Parts: sequence; C-alpha cells; structure tokens
Amino acid sequence: MSLLELPPELLVQIFGSLPGTDLPSLARVCTTFRRILRTDTIWRRRCREEYGVCENLRKLEITGVSCRDVYAKLLHRYRHILGLWQPDIGPYGGLLNVVVDGLFIIGWMYLPPHDPHVDDPMRFKPLFRIHLMERKSATVECMYGHKGPHNGHIQIVKKDEFSTKCNQTDHHRMSGGRQEEFRTWLREEWGRTLEDIFHEHMQELILMKFIYTSQYDNCLTYRRIYLPPSSPDDLIKPGLFKGTYGSHGLEIVMLSFHGRKAKGTKITGDPNIPAGQQTVEIDLAHPLQLPDVENLRDFSELSRIVLEVQEQVRREEQEDEQQQGEEDRSQQAASSPAAQPQGGEGAEGEETAAGAERATQDKAPASQPFVLPMGVISRNEDYPRTCRICFYGTGLIAGHGFTSPERTPGVFVLFDDDRFGFIWLELKSFSLYSRIKVSFQNAEAPSREAFDEMLKNIQSLAT
Repeated sequence: MSLLELPPELLVQIFGSLPGTDLPSLARVCTTFRRILRTDTIWRRRCREEYGVCENLRKLEITGVSCRDVYAKLLHRYRHILGLWQPDIGPYGGLLNVVVDGLFIIGWMYLPPHDPHVDDPMRFKPLFRIHLMERKSATVECMYGHKGPHNGHIQIVKKDEFSTKCNQTDHHRMSGGRQEEFRTWLREEWGRTLEDIFHEHMQELILMKFIYTSQYDNCLTYRRIYLPPSSPDDLIKPGLFKGTYGSHGLEIVMLSFHGRKAKGTKITGDPNIPAGQQTVEIDLAHPLQLPDVENLRDFSELSRIVLEVQEQVRREEQEDEQQQGEEDRSQQAASSPAAQPQGGEGAEGEETAAGAERATQDKAPASQPFVLPMGVISRNEDYPRTCRICFYGTGLIAGHGFTSPERTPGVFVLFDDDRFGFIWLELKSFSLYSRIKVSFQNAEAPSREAFDEMLKNIQSLAT
C-alpha cells in the first residue's frame, strides 16, 4: 500500500511526527500531500516538539496567524540565533541567551549580581524580542531603555554570528539627559549611587564603562559561545561562574578542563583583561599541600611554597622541551616505520596528570581548614573556611588597555562543587567564584573540537 492510499487522518499523524524541515519536500510530491500539510495540527505538533512551544496555539486563530506561520516565519526562520552568545562590546563582553518563550523569541542579557555578593543569583533583562503579529512576517522589537518595545532589526551575518540594530534610539533617551541615564544605569549595574563609591579609581572605571557601553545603543554584533563539554575525570563539573575582580566588580568566567590543565576564560571583562582572555590556568598535575592554618596566615610561607612549585614547573617544561627535541631528531634519523615511537606524549601526560590528581585527592582529607594569609585583599570576606584541595596555577595580569600582559603565579583553591577561589600572589588579592545555576538551552558544543575552536576565536578577538 502506498502513502496515497492511507486515510488522511493517518497521514496527518505520520507527517506530524516528521521534522518540520522535511515537510516542504513532501508538499511538492502531489496536491494531496500539499493539502494535508495545510492541516494546522501537524505544525502545532512541530512547534511543541522542536521548540517547546506549549502555549495554546489555537488562540492564534483570532489574529489570523496559523501554527504553520509560527513555525515557518518565526521559529524556523530564527532558529540559528537560539543559544548562548557573547556581544562585541570592546573589553566588556557579555552573556546573551536567546530562547523561545511562549510565542516570542527573546534575547536575555545575563548580568552578575551586585558586587561583592557572588553567591546571589544572576540578574537578567531583555534586549530584543521577535514575535508574529500578522501573517506577513515576524516583528523584531528592541527592548533597550525604559520606554517599552520599539522598532528593531536582526541580521544573521553568517553561521554563529548575528547583529541587532535599534531603529528608534530616541526611545533610549531619558528626560533628565545623560545624568539621569547614568544614575539609572548605575543603580541597575551596581545597585548603588556614585556617592556610595568612595574609591576614586573605581568611580573612574564605572564612568568609563558607562560611556563606552552606552554608545552602542543596542546595535551589537554577537558571536556564539558554547558551554564546556564535561568528562567523568573532571575535578568538578565545568561551566559558567561569577567571580570577584577588585574594583572591576563581578565578572563571568567559563571554567573548562583540558587534560592536565583547567582554564578560566572571561565571558565578561574589563579594560585590563578583556572578555575572551584566559584569566586563570590551573595545573592539575601540581597539587599544593597548604600549611596548617596558623602558618597559612603568613603570606611569606604561602609565597615560598608556590614559588618552589613554579620553579619545579619551569624545570619540567625545560626537560620536556629537551626530550621533545631529542625525539624529533631521532624520528628524522629513523629509517624504518618500526623505529617510530608508539603512542602520543599528550595522551600519556593527561593520564599521568589525572592519576596524580586522583592520588592526591585519595591522600588528602575530605576537607581542610582554610584562611587567607594576612595582607591578601578580598572583596568578599564571606569566603568558605574549609577547602577540598589546592593546585598551582597562573593568573593573567596587565595594565590598562591590556598592556604588558603576563602570567603570574597563584593558588587555585577548590571549596566545593560550586565554588572555587584564586589567590593572586603578585597582587596580594583573592578572587572568589560561584557557579551560575541557570539551565541554558541550545548551548552544548557539537564536539570537543568545536568548543576548542570557539575558545580560540573569542581569545583572538580580544587581542
């Protein structure tokens, strides 16, 4: 029996179970299929199963918009902008999550909590929305400012990149002029007034950020970012964290694992270390045994321990380079395939690092007392007083404008599954990081290679 001989009701069920992208080709087969594919229950099912639209789509009939219109002109057309994105706002970056919300597609900008409350939940505000008000085409609206939705535009530039434009930027202006706009922005961004901020350098940084970011008027280019892939061998679950960065306030960092290294990449940044740069790197092959609490209070004692490990790492790197050079020379001299070394040094190094890490965790107690050394500055004094394990690491520091960047030694402190810290030895400063507990949709990397390529791209854009 051919499909044409099946009852129309059964064809509706069959067609409704197929991906929406396959249905247009079926419509070209014959007039019967084309007529059946006008049945709105097919498209209602596709909207629900592919995009999670659980609204009562029948209410669309009042406006003359069909489920087929919603699927074709809204959901399918803008499917490529769903997911996580980083806006190009100079050194500041950002985190945008584009989601299907009912009968709308909305771009939510996620903001860290107010400094220094790193454990508070993320804040978010809408930057744009797309919806279908009539049968012709979807409507894009800018949500920036305080005067409600107004005319906007979205252009999908290329794969994994799109841009937004506001066509009515006068809606962003306030009656009190730039002063009122700044005061309003300051309350939203920092939760305080300029008079509350006594540090002059911090005032300058805040004013600089307002001037720089407000000039874009929500006309921005976004590039896709992925959440880091995870592995059972990871120290903790990778993901997004909010961290304290001194006078710059709270910033968003992505923690990812790469064999015997862990990397913290800035998703939001500042004029010293821009978004996209690798703020910290943790050497999982070099755990640190901290002294007891009384000796830990002595900064010189912690500094001595870390610098000894730094020297050990430097010697190991030199030995690795010499060994690699010898292997390269022996490979060039080898005349038969049998003389080629078997296995990869990188994989062997990763196994050694993972084994060393597991051995250290086996020997270490489940938790140990922790306190910051005297003289180390912390924005948040409410840090955990016990930790699981510590590792040698390096942190990136630079002058204003990302001048003279250098990696300096430090201590990575794992407190629990959702919090870690980093002691910047040279700055005598401590950053506390807390996991962002938001379930982001359409944010998984298609492969480890795709994630690594994304990291490389956002770092190259930041330099």
